[in-house]
Amino acid sequence: MEPKQVIDEVTKSGLRGRGGAGFQTGMKWNFVSKATGNPKYIIANLDEGDPGVFANRTLAEADPHAIIEGMLIASYALGAEYGYIYIRAEYPLGIETLSKALEQARSFGLLGDSVLETPMKFEVELRLGAGAFIAGEETAILASVEGYRAMPKPRPPYPANKGLWGKPTLIQNVETMANLPTIIQEGGSWFSEIGTPTCSGTKCFSLTGNVSNPGLIEVPMGITLREVVFEIGGGVPDGREFKAVLVGGPSGGCLPESMLDLPIDYESLTNAGAIMGSGGIVVIDDRSCMVNTANFFVDFCVDESCGRCSPCRSGLFNLKKVFARIMRGEGKPEDLEKLQTASEYIREASLCGLGQTAPNPILTTLRYFGDEYMAHILEKKCPTGICPMNGTGEGGEP
Repeated sequence: MEPKQVIDEVTKSGLRGRGGAGFQTGMKWNFVSKATGNPKYIIANLDEGDPGVFANRTLAEADPHAIIEGMLIASYALGAEYGYIYIRAEYPLGIETLSKALEQARSFGLLGDSVLETPMKFEVELRLGAGAFIAGEETAILASVEGYRAMPKPRPPYPANKGLWGKPTLIQNVETMANLPTIIQEGGSWFSEIGTPTCSGTKCFSLTGNVSNPGLIEVPMGITLREVVFEIGGGVPDGREFKAVLVGGPSGGCLPESMLDLPIDYESLTNAGAIMGSGGIVVIDDRSCMVNTANFFVDFCVDESCGRCSPCRSGLFNLKKVFARIMRGEGKPEDLEKLQTASEYIREASLCGLGQTAPNPILTTLRYFGDEYMAHILEKKCPTGICPMNGTGEGGEP
């Protein structure tokens, strides 16, 4: 296959980025292919910062050669001669496994100045992230690989045109990379028949929380939340009742029982107020307070915000103060409008994906669990008894 044929096959497959945004992979490859400037670079993103998410880590530990092979395919298609695997330093086993896999690939002639004794050149280097949640954002990755603090930057320019050291750069999640060998082997048309017409293939999810069978699952796109939670996950244990499911990690959305028949695809989740994210699915039972749950993720995003843009930095901090007031039993009805308005502003005005998605847990709990907010404000009562409601604290982990 010629490089253009490889790009066409990836485009035909309908593969979308598995890192959360769901951008069409073939379209991104075409952008990089047509971008002017050399050398071109490839980055495989393994900076999985969502708490409770372990799909990328498991891939690195169990099948590192799938990542490397995917990078080789991208290198051939785009003419890139150097690549990086950007991995969290907190993944020591994944680092060890990938390091050994890279050594094995070199020993078999799959990396180096003459890949399989052809004129193709490609080398891959591991780069360790410092652990910040924001470091997984693609412009922050660029800064980190270049040796700077992992801070996001405004776009455009996009990495496809001006990435590492100002050169065209392809950044893909490692799960996206791992899909490429199968697409080239079986064909783009074969891959496109799995899943839905707009979201082809499978997706790995980390299923955690109050569920009988937690763990890593791989399911076809378009499967429903009900199938994941009850058929695969075994439902809620200990005789408790299902209350909500958080889809998309700390920046995801909390969806109620009435949404369980929602198909898992990018558009359906977005319309419901959630996101695909890194593939985190957390099942929540009737012991959890949804106000406290939203507050917990606001706390997380406040701690992980880089502080560069004021909508995220100041906006999230102000939301935290409103939640503290509500959970102490000092909330007022107008606080709900403040939460709604401020969340929408932060989503629209923030610089990067963290700020743009951080309000999702707030907006979805207001939308689907507004009665719990009203109980806190009007009745001065937490229905689950988790929030202090006495002016002594701010609640705890859900």
